Amino acid sequence: MGWLDRVEDQVDALRRARTLQESSRSAEACALLDRVIRTTEDPYARADALVQRLSAVINLGRTAEYTRAIEEASAAVRDLAEPYLHGHLNALAALAAHHQGALDRCVTHLVKAARWLTADDDPDRDTAWGWHDLAMAYSYLSFHGHALGAIERARQVGLTAGIPEETFAAPGIRLRNAVALDHNGDSDGCLRVLRDVAGDFNRFLRSGRAGNIRPSSLAAYGYAGARRAALGDRVATGTDADPARLLGHGADSARARDMRQFGQVCLAIADGRPIEAVTRLDTTRVSIETLGAAEAPRLRSIALARAGDHAAAHRADRHAFRLAAQRNDRLRDVYIEGIAARIDHEEMRREAARYEGEALTDPLTGLPNRRRLERYIGAVVARGERVVIGVCDLDGFKAVNTRHGHHSGDLVLQRIAGVINRVMRRGDFVARYGGDEFVVVLPEAGMTEAAEVARRIQAAVRTEDWESLVPGTPVGVSIGFAEVNGGSGASVREALGAAFELADREMLRAKDRLRAS
Repeated sequence: MGWLDRVEDQVDALRRARTLQESSRSAEACALLDRVIRTTEDPYARADALVQRLSAVINLGRTAEYTRAIEEASAAVRDLAEPYLHGHLNALAALAAHHQGALDRCVTHLVKAARWLTADDDPDRDTAWGWHDLAMAYSYLSFHGHALGAIERARQVGLTAGIPEETFAAPGIRLRNAVALDHNGDSDGCLRVLRDVAGDFNRFLRSGRAGNIRPSSLAAYGYAGARRAALGDRVATGTDADPARLLGHGADSARARDMRQFGQVCLAIADGRPIEAVTRLDTTRVSIETLGAAEAPRLRSIALARAGDHAAAHRADRHAFRLAAQRNDRLRDVYIEGIAARIDHEEMRREAARYEGEALTDPLTGLPNRRRLERYIGAVVARGERVVIGVCDLDGFKAVNTRHGHHSGDLVLQRIAGVINRVMRRGDFVARYGGDEFVVVLPEAGMTEAAEVARRIQAAVRTEDWESLVPGTPVGVSIGFAEVNGGSGASVREALGAAFELADREMLRAKDRLRAS
């Protein structure tokens, strides 16, 4: 018998392949996995090897191999009863579909991946990596809230399995969130997120844990620093946090190579060489999937503005904004075309109730929707925790739709969702309740904390540049808060209903005060 016919050697080879991929050495992992696939007769080892190989192919950016790799892995996994294999496969297939521009197929795989991974009753290291890859797929599709939730699941499962927290640092998720804010005109929000990313990396440096961070993540930290510098922030140089040094990491990761090229553009802008930055952009070939199609024109706009060509900078900026808006339109089209219905008619038809529970996100803003909000508050109240809810209703939104059209109205709602999310405390919950109404939930808080949160939300909305988005139509927000009283003998539903009614009345009073002022 050959060495790979022995079970212990197969397990060792698969474990070593995972370690190689964690170190961004996917080409070596591919070669090792090919040997396992050729020689093993164990269906589980073969399926594991094919799923891992799909991951390696995606990491290497070998797009021509995506379809065949997915088909082979799907055939191997189909009849096996391991939820993590199905979940991980669908997460990777979602990534591949996104890179191929098949957004409807991508969303289908995302729903399936979340369903399988959630069904895993005995999560381990493999499950943790499945959640990690699902988080990446959510992030590339601009479902940033889902991405943050999935990477937190990866960390929790990983810690239980002995994987250090920093392995799943995943700065690329917040990096894509930050540049998306900038593409939509929120440069201040972008900088805040990028500074938070830098803060996390400095924390790992101070605690001596930066050595456990994956090479591709180091490259993402580097790009976050370079992007900050391009926007005018001061960043450390000549240290372990130097963006130029961090951008050199990433080994054979295709996404790290893309960030390295754009990172050089950002550093040229920061160093006062904007013409060089524009020249680099003219010759650079970067996948639009890494940081979005709008990133190149946005960097061009920043560089041209630094060079003093403000008219060309404005044209480039408008191009970036149009590309970001087209992206949002395409995502909405995926839902309008009925992706959820197609999934229901497929294998999830027998589990319609289970599938219905997955539809918990508002597709326009990426925030939790009303259904998920009610489940969340119900769970908090049922645990006996103190909680305050706030109803936020936009002022001037009807005028936005009337004067500028519903497309501009959608952009305002997306911007508002980002503004509210940005100023909330850690652990708070934000949802779109419907129309132009949002709800915030403050666990373990009272009315004093609620007043401070309301002040921050209103200040952030007031200072947004609405004039460039919807000229001549100011946008504001009225907020009302109420505490959920779950200890009065009422049912959870009754307590929630009473709190919502009170918060809504407070919000209407705030609107009346605004009109009277």
